[in-house]
Amino acid sequence: MSSKKSLAGENVDLAELDRRYHFHPFTALGDHEKKGPPVVMAKGDGVWIEDVDGHRYIDGLAGLWCVNVGYGRTELADAMKNQAETLAYCHAFSSMSSDMPALLSERLIKSAPVPMSKVFFGLSGSDANDTQVKISWYYNNVLGRPEKKKIISRKRGYHGVTIMSGGMTGLPGVHAGFDLPLPFVKHTTAPHRLWEGQGLSDAEFVEKLVADLERLIDEEGADTIAAMIVEPVMGAGGVIVPPKGYFEAIQPVLARHDILLIADEVICGFGRLGDMWGCQAMNIEPDLITIAKGVTSAYFPLSGCIVSDKVWQVLIAGGEKFGVFGHGYTYTAHPIGAAVAMANLDIVDNEGLVANAARRGAYLHDRLRAAFSDHPLVGEIRGLGLIGAVEFVARKEPAQAFDPKLTVGIRIAREALSRGLITRALPAADSIAFSPPLTITEAEIDLTVERAREAADAVLHELRKEGVWKH
Repeated sequence: MSSKKSLAGENVDLAELDRRYHFHPFTALGDHEKKGPPVVMAKGDGVWIEDVDGHRYIDGLAGLWCVNVGYGRTELADAMKNQAETLAYCHAFSSMSSDMPALLSERLIKSAPVPMSKVFFGLSGSDANDTQVKISWYYNNVLGRPEKKKIISRKRGYHGVTIMSGGMTGLPGVHAGFDLPLPFVKHTTAPHRLWEGQGLSDAEFVEKLVADLERLIDEEGADTIAAMIVEPVMGAGGVIVPPKGYFEAIQPVLARHDILLIADEVICGFGRLGDMWGCQAMNIEPDLITIAKGVTSAYFPLSGCIVSDKVWQVLIAGGEKFGVFGHGYTYTAHPIGAAVAMANLDIVDNEGLVANAARRGAYLHDRLRAAFSDHPLVGEIRGLGLIGAVEFVARKEPAQAFDPKLTVGIRIAREALSRGLITRALPAADSIAFSPPLTITEAEIDLTVERAREAADAVLHELRKEGVWKH
């Protein structure tokens, strides 16, 4: 591709500029330094994005699980413009307030999956989950329990990449080279049937997962554990849907040991699973809820910590012991972010996108099963609502993973890109994910699955030629 664009009468090679100057996240830095980006995107519309050379791609992952209402929504552009012209910024320190964050707070509390009390705003899921940890620590300090500080997460969970949230993320690639996780973060078993629950019924698998959690709590001491953080459906760790009855079984364990439950709704919230909230879909009753991504469909950075009254009352009492609550960001409760969120949630409501996610999600999973169930490399097809994954294995019975050096998932994702489909190879497994905008049509789902199958077939052919796969 040329990647050249005319700017002020000059042809600019954007790929070369990116290669030379842009420090990319989650990227093989040496490869990028040599080769630059595979594509340079320029615009988007609906579920489609277009590169600078005019090639169009279905965005099968809605950016990073976040562009829920699709690209090119003028309503959100107008909300940004109007708010910037009216009140571009207002801080929230020392009780300072502005109109849009107040309106958004009310809307979020009234729509919450369980009764909640207040919303604290940030900019990303990572900072919000860091805030949740600080709230949990503060909560226990107010209650006179300074030793109750450890956080339980799950292997394969994804909760961000800041120092604390990066540690809670249960993926080795996020830890490598960064001295993470910090010692007070503990990980329990992921509810990943393919590798953790083969041959078990749902009830048996839940029993095993609960036993693993209880063992960890006993080993660490319940009086040292502040909270457990969970995604309703695990996203970047593999699109892992827990077995039926899982959350109903672990919540009494946490309650018995007075361990707060943080529901990380960054991916699942605002319709992704076919319910407004992942907590509704999975029967979770959390003490704290983390939001980001879908609240603005990524048109503007915004995150939030939704706090239950149980926790809120303790935070208020903390003022007598510690004074002013000493936490917050320059951009906390940003009025432009709040205005975009309000307009975005209007679209979600007015266009029935939650129900659409349920309908289109069922169709997506039917099509994935039809296209991939017989594929020689496919070990599992999974998902819920409008999020799914296909995991590729070297052998099906019993399941055997590919050598990671073969990068099978990455190769399939690259093949899909060459066919006009953006998917993502997930870390820690050879899986590709599907999480398109909630506006996707059945015809666009057909094209998505067709291109993904073609990509998998192409890599299967390569593996046979290489002598790696002979079954």
